[in-house]
Amino acid sequence: MSAVPTIFDENRRRARYERALVRQRRPGAARWLLEAMAEDMIERLGFLRWEGSSALISGLGGEAVAAALGHTPAGPPLDFAGPVTGGPYDLILTLGELDTVNDLPGALIHLRHALAPGGLLLASFVAAGSVPALRHAMLVADAERPAARIHPQIDNRAASGLLRRAGFVRHVVDVHVLDVRVRDLARLLNDLRDQGLGSALADRAPALGKQALASARAAFAAPAEEDGKTSERFEIVTLTAWKD
Repeated sequence: MSAVPTIFDENRRRARYERALVRQRRPGAARWLLEAMAEDMIERLGFLRWEGSSALISGLGGEAVAAALGHTPAGPPLDFAGPVTGGPYDLILTLGELDTVNDLPGALIHLRHALAPGGLLLASFVAAGSVPALRHAMLVADAERPAARIHPQIDNRAASGLLRRAGFVRHVVDVHVLDVRVRDLARLLNDLRDQGLGSALADRAPALGKQALASARAAFAAPAEEDGKTSERFEIVTLTAWKD
């Protein structure tokens, strides 16, 4: 069996979560993506009429879902390197976690094993097609020598296949789009860090030099509308799967 490639650094993954917790305490901290994901989860649970008794909720933004369900507040990111402890659960809900797991098939298997029979998995994360303006700006900045600065992203078709591989017989994968408008590249990057979406890559890209950073800012601002704001897109994949 081939070794699982190390794309993400677990220490960086946890550190960005801890930093985001601190940043979220600041007045005016960005929450638009966290709120969009949490609101979607709450609506889904209402539509599904979930009435279980045991729930594991993790990830930034999960506190709103936990409050809506009247359950224990959301905890820190799950460690998917081994089995998920404390189960079996009637519901496992994760926000913004599965897109930074090295062994995603293994993580889904661990999640399925932690569910009770008939248990529900709900997982949302930023997926393929997201941040096109940021991606373009970074490519312009790096010119002929592009560096890995943005996480590889999972699309909905790949996610569906991974759920089947993990043993989920009943599952639904869907995408909803969140378009935001920001005044400049610095504001977008600050908002992403507020929401725990900084880099968790194992291989750190070199810092942009002064000229490269100026090129990135100009490329990001080029498609701005009359009010000076640039539109950015986030495609959010949500996995809904049941254990038989």
